[in-house]
Amino acid sequence: MKIEMKNIRKSFGSNDVLKDVSFSLEGGEICALLGENGAGKSTLMNILGGVIPMDKGAILVDGEEVDFPTPVQSMEAGIAFIHQELNLINDLPIYENMFLGREIRKKRGSLDLKQMYDKTKEIFEQMNIDLDPGKMVGDLDASYKQIVEICRAMMTNASIIIMDEPTTSLTDTEIERVFAMMKTLKEHNVGIIFISHKLNEVMEICDKYVVLRDGNLVSEGYVTDVTKRDLASFMVGFDVRTESLRRTKDMAEVGKEILRVEGLSDNKHFKDISFTIHEGEIVGVTGLLGDGRSELFLSIFGANPFEQGKIYLEGKEVINKSTYDSINKGIAYLPRNRKENAIIKDMDIFENASIVTWPIFAKRGVINTSKHKQLFEKQRASLRIKMGDMTDSITSLSGGNQQKVVLSKWLSANPKVLILDNPTQGVDVGAKEEIYDTILKLADEGIAVIVLSSEAQEIIRVCDRALVMYHGVIQGEVEGDLMNEQTIMSLATGGELGDEKGVYQK
Repeated sequence: MKIEMKNIRKSFGSNDVLKDVSFSLEGGEICALLGENGAGKSTLMNILGGVIPMDKGAILVDGEEVDFPTPVQSMEAGIAFIHQELNLINDLPIYENMFLGREIRKKRGSLDLKQMYDKTKEIFEQMNIDLDPGKMVGDLDASYKQIVEICRAMMTNASIIIMDEPTTSLTDTEIERVFAMMKTLKEHNVGIIFISHKLNEVMEICDKYVVLRDGNLVSEGYVTDVTKRDLASFMVGFDVRTESLRRTKDMAEVGKEILRVEGLSDNKHFKDISFTIHEGEIVGVTGLLGDGRSELFLSIFGANPFEQGKIYLEGKEVINKSTYDSINKGIAYLPRNRKENAIIKDMDIFENASIVTWPIFAKRGVINTSKHKQLFEKQRASLRIKMGDMTDSITSLSGGNQQKVVLSKWLSANPKVLILDNPTQGVDVGAKEEIYDTILKLADEGIAVIVLSSEAQEIIRVCDRALVMYHGVIQGEVEGDLMNEQTIMSLATGGELGDEKGVYQK
């Protein structure tokens, strides 16, 4: 099957999102579709997937012009779309989600739940995925939700699969599994459009690349003919730095103790956790899926309970009965999984950016809107948020700009401790560098910054030191020369280190 998109144009009001873009893909090819957040990638694919109409242009399937007024027509033509924002229903089990819109029915019209369960189990076994098809989707981690989406697309026997940032929330092991799936699909002559901001993944799995910038096609070709640095500069229009941003001990002016945790356990996700973080430090916390890091810091933030242990803020023991308590004491938490935990889709940009500080800038229950607007304008300029009006829906922004809005709302609370859980999830190379700059600037201003990330490279590049977790415990602490992928992966998989310099053995 060959797909061609010719001279596609699309505008939203006065905003020209796609300007005469052409794109093609044949079966058995994996093509990377690259560009900054807001470059037009998702819009182009939404047109191909029948989600939105184009203003001008043509779509051809095997040389014949077609029209996809709805996603159903696109699907019937053999195109499956795995969206960046997962389209799963939390209140249904996995096997029912797998057959949404194409349910298997018995002769009398009732749902054949057993057959749907069995077929789901069959594809999971083929793909070596250890998941119970009867488990509720709401109980799954974001990474497993992504795997369910990929398997669902594969079950439609599509000839073309669009994957919009499929590996954003996956661990290295899961990414390898997804890549194995992609290679199998390629062998079966399935064409894959791979949208990703992870250029190392593009270099590993893709055959071709297409780069969009500000709605224009700026570069295309074969991955073997370019470097990661080339792709990054095509995306942003200038050379992107790749050097380490980690500060030396002289540069990192570490002040007084800000946060100390002693013997913290919830007896389920984490146990006997102890560490100290100082003013102006950037500390990474990493590991593999299920290591307990998010649950640990949600407990420190007052969102989840814990059974034993103590938390100290600036030397004084604190008991955070709620997240509101924590915010008042100077702890801020940017959660992972932006769609489910960070943005409120029914609110506009300004409301999303100011919701955390409503109680802070209020008198007798009346919100000081002008104060909020001044603060947001300052954050908007500092974080370079690309947006229209403040009153536009938060969903009108690209994923990266949504993430910046979420970051801005926590910065408005003037935290002493800023916990960032997967801060660059779904963010392009340019925006990622801006977020790293913000992290370094905040640390220089004396804020204790904690970065939770599954990406070892991110931790190595930005953090002063890192705690590596394994099955709910701190397996080790690394800094200096020992902050490398090999050491981190060894600890994250349960390995132990001796008393080398810079390593604390649990």
